[in-house]
Amino acid sequence: MAPKFGTSGLRGLVVELTEPLVHDYVTAFLSACPHGGAVHVGRDLRPSSPQIAGWVIDAIRAAGLKAVDCGAVPTPALALSSLNAGAAAVMVTGSHIPADRNGLKFYVPTGEISKEDEALINRALGQTAPDAEQGSLTQADARAAYVARYTDAYGTEALQGLRVGVYQHSSVARDIMIDVVQALSGTAIAIARSDKFIPVDTEALDPDTKKLFAGWFAEHDLQVLISTDGDADRPMLVDDAQRVVPGDVLGAVTAASLGAKVICTPVSSNTMIDAEGVFDFAQITRTKIGSPFVIAAMEDALQADPAARVVGYEANGGFLLGFAAQAPTGKLAPLMTRDCLLPNLAPLVAARAAGQPLSALLDALPPRFTAADRIQGIATETSKAFIAKLTEDAAARAAFFAATGPESALDTTDGLRVTFANGDVVHLRPSGNAPEFRCYAEAGSRDTATALVDTYLGKLGATLSA
Repeated sequence: MAPKFGTSGLRGLVVELTEPLVHDYVTAFLSACPHGGAVHVGRDLRPSSPQIAGWVIDAIRAAGLKAVDCGAVPTPALALSSLNAGAAAVMVTGSHIPADRNGLKFYVPTGEISKEDEALINRALGQTAPDAEQGSLTQADARAAYVARYTDAYGTEALQGLRVGVYQHSSVARDIMIDVVQALSGTAIAIARSDKFIPVDTEALDPDTKKLFAGWFAEHDLQVLISTDGDADRPMLVDDAQRVVPGDVLGAVTAASLGAKVICTPVSSNTMIDAEGVFDFAQITRTKIGSPFVIAAMEDALQADPAARVVGYEANGGFLLGFAAQAPTGKLAPLMTRDCLLPNLAPLVAARAAGQPLSALLDALPPRFTAADRIQGIATETSKAFIAKLTEDAAARAAFFAATGPESALDTTDGLRVTFANGDVVHLRPSGNAPEFRCYAEAGSRDTATALVDTYLGKLGATLSA
């Protein structure tokens, strides 16, 4: 897979992320986008990341700019560091995808790059960098301010008495999660730390991983379990009933707890937020999948009303804060990049403030349930061609979805999202940065949503491999 921009930065096979290619993209970024004279550099824990980060730093210094090496650090912590410094940033990460792949995420001094920025970077590729005196290299700790962001906002007693399992695996936030839980007076139990990179996709956890949770709850007498993906821009939260809480449910609960009024979220997110009399949201904007599209919608909302209490979140749980929100013991400054800690912490704090377990808070929400999974190894071109056929051919679509019944609505905002007469929803979409075909489903029961995903991934596998 030749490296290219997808829904979340540049991604490609490690063997194709060569030193010349990395230099070319970083140089293009610095020539095409604002940078504030310095660039913060972070990385995840996959084996290839230190070398690629070194190439990124070399390219920054060759351009005559100051390189700030933040080491192994969560993506949102790096973004917070660069935003506070008025500098650009480059994160070396492949997020949740396997270790044979990696990538780059670019940040201008105001936050994530936009799709327009991506186009400018692509146009600047191949240009020779102007001669410049080599820039300086310093180091910085981006972790401390990120931890303080949440300890200051939620206070030292927010999780008092709560036993929290921390599934560490190879997440770059594995120690930070322990630090934050303990700082909030929770009891943090470190679980399954790995020296080998594990591509945990919090949006599509594999069955073997889920089977481990029950054992961990019993062995450690856990009340909840938290984790993140590899670069810590996606949360994972398992409630006291040992259920993995979908990211778009975490997003809705977090938004409500912060007093948000304007919600920007992809078309794939749970429709419970549309229910009357449940959430006090004034505006809901649906976007294509990917943080650049969510950010663009948030920026539109803020342009229309600079005081808008706007947030964004994705079905994977990554949460973006667009206004200065009041938390129990302090303010949370805006951070318009996907974050894992806020949507892990806010629902726990909200449940404890209400004097109930997390499961009770969640069970009071409208009964709309989502599920998601993927088929790996399916070329993006193959996925796109299949979706185009179903989109254009109503008969082919009806035949493929015959088991679920007649459709009542069709949405092609991003992929193919079909709503059926019985209220069920199936959404098919190629991944934007990996050879994967994703399936999302929504229904009135958890079992039905899961069954829909299993059914249609099975059909996709049989159809595309035939």
